Amino acid sequence: MNEISVEIWTDVVCPWCFIGKRRFEKALAQFEERDAVRVRWRSFELDPAALRDTEETIPQRMLRRQGIPPERAAQLLAGVSEQAAAEGLEYHLDRARPVNTFDAHRLVHHADTEGLAERFQERLMRAYTAEGASVADHPTLVALAEESGLATGPVRDVLAGDAYADAVRADEDRAARLGVSGVPSFVIAEQWSVSGAQPVEVLAGLLDRATVRTA
Repeated sequence: MNEISVEIWTDVVCPWCFIGKRRFEKALAQFEERDAVRVRWRSFELDPAALRDTEETIPQRMLRRQGIPPERAAQLLAGVSEQAAAEGLEYHLDRARPVNTFDAHRLVHHADTEGLAERFQERLMRAYTAEGASVADHPTLVALAEESGLATGPVRDVLAGDAYADAVRADEDRAARLGVSGVPSFVIAEQWSVSGAQPVEVLAGLLDRATVRTA
C-alpha cells in the first residue's frame, strides 16, 4: 500500500477547525489503511491583519465588525459549541480572543520537525476555544509548546527570529494554487479536496477513494 497524503489547512482561531479535526480523526480511526496515511498540517491565516495584543473577544468583534448584538452572538456561538460538544469538545467561545496566528503557525512547523505537530496543534486549538488563551502571546506559546513536549530553548529561538516564516507562506501559496479559500480544508492524495467541518462519512469516503487510487 502506497502512502496516502492528507493535507489539512487550519487556523488556530477557527472553532470549526477543531471540530473538523475530531471528525477526521474518527474517519481515520475506522479506515483500514490508516497506517499508510501521512497527515500534514498546513497554515492558513483567517485574518493576517489581526492584532497580536488584544483583549477583544469573539462576541466583541462580532459587534464591532458586523453589528451583531451580544444576545444574537451568544446564540450563534452556542450553536457552534453544541456541535463541538457532539465531538467531545468543550468550548467557551465567549472568552476566545481572535488574535494574529502567524507565530503559532511558525511553531507548528517547528513542532513538525520534532514529530509533535498534531499534539501541538491540538493544544493550541484547546487553548483558544476553551481557555481564552492568547495564541499570539509569546510566553503563552512557550508554555503551550512545553506542555506539548517541545523543548523551551528552541521554541524561544523560533519566536525571537523569523524561522519557518517561509514555510507558513509556502502553505498559504499552496492553498491559493489548489483553490483552498477557507478552513478547515482537506486535500487527500493531492486529488480530492473538501472544505468545512464535514461529516465523518464524507471524510471516510475520500479516504476510501484514495485507497483505490494508490493501491
